[in-house]
Amino acid sequence: MNELTVADATENIYASLRADNADIDAHIATLKAALTREGIKQAVFDPTRLVQNNRSGRKLMQAYFRQRGVSVKFSD
Repeated sequence: MNELTVADATENIYASLRADNADIDAHIATLKAALTREGIKQAVFDPTRLVQNNRSGRKLMQAYFRQRGVSVKFSD
């Protein structure tokens, strides 16, 4: 199986968020594996591409991902 890069895994998460969180847990697991492979500590997301681009939406996303072992930060 072809392993995804962090960028590809992040794109899959954006698509999942737009599709009402379809398969989000599988995409988070893929992102976590890609982060580990590439030696990156945090996933970086563009807040303008999020469905809920407000403080509470970003904090909810960070908490959900943190529970699954992925640290999230947002670009400026």
